[in-house]
Formats: sequence, structure tokens, C-alpha cells
Amino acid sequence: MSASPEHYVLICSTCQGPIAAETAQKVLGEQLPPGFATRLIACMAGCERPMTVGLQARHKAQYLFGDITSLKDLTAVVEFAHQYLDSEDGWTSASERPPALLTKTLSRLPCLPAKSVS
Repeated sequence: MSASPEHYVLICSTCQGPIAAETAQKVLGEQLPPGFATRLIACMAGCERPMTVGLQARHKAQYLFGDITSLKDLTAVVEFAHQYLDSEDGWTSASERPPALLTKTLSRLPCLPAKSVS
């Protein structure tokens, strides 16, 4: 991974799903494309759909996925990370995302505007 990452995968460390947050961090950290880092986050308010995982980068839309429960799901997160990295603004349609994430998208937030919007 890059010494100065520009993209992050956020992993809820509070969620008690089938995969421990530290295990997910290790698996993802070994497979993510260069330029990504992982961060454990105390809570991302996806408690009803553990484990939650988010992707964020400056000047890009942000995503939150829930029900990340298997290695297949983590592989899909890695696949999506490649798509996200290649996207200029982070915006992807549901049909472009890995099929394993199709029903797991909890939110997509637009990037913050560069200038103040009234």
C-alpha cells in the first residue's frame, strides 16, 4: 500500500458479525489496490446489518455497505475498491458494482462541494 493513501476502506470495529473486524482488516489490507488503506472505526451506525464497511476518498462519493459476512463479500469489496479507484468522482451505478454487493448498499453520499453552496 502507498505510504500516503488517498482512498480508505472503513471497517466497523463495533459490529459483531461472523467476521471479526481485525480479520476483515487483514484480509482487505492484503488485497486492496495501491493507494488504499484500511481504518477501524468505532461505529458507523449500521448496527442492524453487521458488519458495515465504507469507502471514502477526497473529492469522491462515499459508500457504506452492510451485511459483510463472508470472504466472498470481502472479495467483492476489493473488486469494488478497484472500480472506485478508477472512478473520477466515485459515482457508480448499482448495476456496475459486484453482484455480491447489490443488496448490501446502505448509502451513497455525494462528495462535498469544492465551494460553499447556498
